[in-house]
Amino acid sequence: MTFRLPDLRRYPLRLRRSAADWNRAMRAEAADGTARGTRWARSAAVLLPATLTVGALGAALANGALAAGFNVTNTPFTLTSNGVSGTGFGAILNTPTIEAANGSTSTGTAMARVGFASAGLAGLCGIVHQSIAGVPYSLLLTAGQPVTAAPPATVTTDINASNLYIEAPALSAAGNTTLQNAVLGMSADQVMVAGQPLAGAQAGGFGLGSAGSGPTGSTVNLAGLNANAYTAEIAGSLTLPALNIRVVAGSAGTC
Repeated sequence: MTFRLPDLRRYPLRLRRSAADWNRAMRAEAADGTARGTRWARSAAVLLPATLTVGALGAALANGALAAGFNVTNTPFTLTSNGVSGTGFGAILNTPTIEAANGSTSTGTAMARVGFASAGLAGLCGIVHQSIAGVPYSLLLTAGQPVTAAPPATVTTDINASNLYIEAPALSAAGNTTLQNAVLGMSADQVMVAGQPLAGAQAGGFGLGSAGSGPTGSTVNLAGLNANAYTAEIAGSLTLPALNIRVVAGSAGTC
């Protein structure tokens, strides 16, 4: 099951026009230099479309959808953490199907699909940028410890996930990365995570897998994870302490 941010085109036309017209009117009012006694309408203009998005997220959380998967149609989102410690690690290159907002699909974007049978994260920060009624907003999802621009020297994980998969055209670590019991250059179809091959694996394709056997396989420790991802999937369980979801105006760069 995968959760998608709502497409505003699904809402009634009058509601979309109302939000857009209200935002345009408030921006024009703010620019004309005239002093006015109350500014509450400007806040309401921002909150109206934002509330639609948060409401959809709340419904997804209530139904357990966010725990199963998180993606944004044809739009990469940012996932950062102070560090990740995982077992049963594997990675392949593939070209997954990407669905555009108009319903069309493509398979022309090469990505790394990374999987963990079990992973501990040191905090989590997710940022999604979306334009609603022509106005830019950012959805911020945080959990666990605050994620810092520079990862701390000593990392303690506080988020636990099993069967975690991330699909991203770019994924990097700020500090040292430690791999144990890993094989670089394994055929992609032979890379196993939690006893299963990674989706999209092609025979003879590049893979990073485990030299050992069993459910744990290779281990990895990443400092300062930064992923520009299209998909984050949790096929198993996910524990998110101090989960916080909020929407802010503009294009946020940090949580």
